[in-house]
Amino acid sequence: MGTAERRGAPRAGGAQVTGHRDPEATGHDLSAAEAETRAREADVLAPEVGRGIREQQHYRPLWVEEPARRRRLPDPVRTAAVRAVLLIAVTLIQAMVAFLCTMAGSWLAFPMVISSVVSTIVTTWGALDVWVTRQVWNQRNGVVSMPSSTARALRRERRRARRQARSAERAQERIRRQGGAGQLSHS
Repeated sequence: MGTAERRGAPRAGGAQVTGHRDPEATGHDLSAAEAETRAREADVLAPEVGRGIREQQHYRPLWVEEPARRRRLPDPVRTAAVRAVLLIAVTLIQAMVAFLCTMAGSWLAFPMVISSVVSTIVTTWGALDVWVTRQVWNQRNGVVSMPSSTARALRRERRRARRQARSAERAQERIRRQGGAGQLSHS
């Protein structure tokens, strides 16, 4: 039988045949007889059954979803991090060009060294921006659990507003259930 294995896929006549190949086998390893046999088997399969079987045989997911180990960064922090990475990449390229221009004795060496120094300062600012943005986001959104956290006060205010809204809703529902009895207006 060569590299083909016979397994349980239904054929139109009731026989069970599929053509799974050995993983080490390549498309060039098939003999002419095996190729002809496969072509005949494909012709014998009913069109609707054969299509489903062929799709099922060759379906293999490209990747398997795995749960994230950590939560995704908040959008502002992620934006600052991407900006910092781009700044670092540009700075490294500028430093390399400055070094190569210096080694070659090019007139471009001095401007590139100056721009590399300026770019290093900007990159340092970009890295600090990531840290500051993350701290600000944590402070505003309640990740930091400290008594002085402003997020705690915001959560307390939101809870108080929700409680008041619920109690007002309950009072309105109570009035509706009583059929309007106890209303002060005559309308």
